[in-house]
Amino acid sequence: MKDLLTRFLDYTKIGTRSNENSETCPSTEEQWQLANYLKKECEDIGLTDVKLDKNAYLTATLASNIEKTVPTIGFLAHMDTAQDASGDNVKAQIIENYDGKAIKLKGKENLFLDPKNFPELLRYKGQKLITTDGTTLLGADDKAGIAAIVAAMEYLIKNPQIKHGKIRIGFTPDEEIGRGADLFDVKNFGADFAYTVDGGEIGEFETENFNAARADIDIEGINVHPGTAKNQMRNALNIAMELHQMLPVSERPEYTENHEGFYHLISMSGAVDKAELHYIIRDHDRAKFENKKDTLQKAVAFINDKYQKEYVTLTIKDQYYNMKEIIDTVPHIIDLAVNAIKACDITPLRVPVRGGTDGSRLSYMGLPCPNIFTGGHNYHGIYEYLPYESLEKSRDVVLKIIELAV
Repeated sequence: MKDLLTRFLDYTKIGTRSNENSETCPSTEEQWQLANYLKKECEDIGLTDVKLDKNAYLTATLASNIEKTVPTIGFLAHMDTAQDASGDNVKAQIIENYDGKAIKLKGKENLFLDPKNFPELLRYKGQKLITTDGTTLLGADDKAGIAAIVAAMEYLIKNPQIKHGKIRIGFTPDEEIGRGADLFDVKNFGADFAYTVDGGEIGEFETENFNAARADIDIEGINVHPGTAKNQMRNALNIAMELHQMLPVSERPEYTENHEGFYHLISMSGAVDKAELHYIIRDHDRAKFENKKDTLQKAVAFINDKYQKEYVTLTIKDQYYNMKEIIDTVPHIIDLAVNAIKACDITPLRVPVRGGTDGSRLSYMGLPCPNIFTGGHNYHGIYEYLPYESLEKSRDVVLKIIELAV
C-alpha cells in the first residue's frame, strides 16, 4: 500500500486551480491531469467500474463482500483548488514533531507560520505538520479528502476480511467556483447517501451550510469635462461607493461568525462612465438570506429613483442552499457519521459550514450528503497547513462509517 503521506503529496504536485471565467467543464485543462492520474490509481488498487466522463467527473466502485443488503454509501471529494492563490509547483514542507514555535516558510524571506497569528497551531505540538513553502497554497482543500478516500479503499481491498457493503466514490471538478455538482450524475452514481470529505479541522462534521447567491451590479455614468460638470456629470464610481455604503457594515464577512450571514464585496472596478460591483450574499437562515437579497434590490431601486434614471442594473443568481433542510430528514446518516467519529476517539464538532460544498448541491439533487473533516487549516492561501495525524483520522472515519453500516 502507498503511504498516506506520499499519496497526498503526489496529488499536491499536480496544479488544479479552477477558473470561474472559463465556460468549459472542467474550467481548466490542469484538472484533467489529476483526473487521469486518479483514474489509473483507482484501477491499479483494484476498484471496479472506474469511469472518467467527458467533463472530468471520476467515479468508481468497491463491490460488496457480504450477502445481506445494506445501503450503498458514497464518498466524494473535489479535485480543483481555489483561485485565491497559486496551486502550481507546490513544494510542501514536512515538520516532524512540531515544537510549538514559528515555522519558517522557506520559499519567501522572513515569512513564518506563527502561533502568535494562528494559535490553533499549538494544538498540534508534537505532531507532524504539512505546510506550504510560502509561495503557493497547499491544496489540502480537497486533495486531503481524495487521499483519505483512496487510502481507505485500498485498505479495504487489501484486507478482505473486513466486511462491507457496496461503496461508490466520486471525484469532481470545479467545486471551488461553485460548479462541482453541475454535471454530476446522481442516478448513475447509485448511492443511497454520501459524504463529502471536504471539511476543516479534526472532528468537524457539518450538516448545514450557507444559502448563497451572487449579485452583479453594472453602473452607467455620464462623463463630461470636470470644468463644466455641474448638474451634468454622473460619476459611476461615486454611485458605486454610495450604493455600497447603504449595506449594513456589521454584515460584512470580517464582522461575522457562526450562523451570521454577510454581504461580501469581492470586486469593484470602473471609471467615471462605467463601474461594476460584484458581491456574494450568504446566510444560513433562508428567510434572512431572502431579506438580504431584498435589501440589495431596494438599495438599487433607491439609487435609481434618486437620480431619476436607471443608472444601476442588478442581477442576482442563487448558487446553492442550506443542506440542513435535506439532511435533517435522514437523521440515520448523521448518527452513522457521529458514531464513527466517536469510535475513532474523536470529539465530533458540529459546526455550520461558512461556505458551501458539493454536498449542499447534491443533497438538493437527491443525494443526501453531509460533510466530514480532512484536518486542514487556513485553506486557500500561503499559510495553509495540514496535521498529518488529522489526515489519518479522516481516513479512519471513512473506514469506520463503512464498518458500522454493515
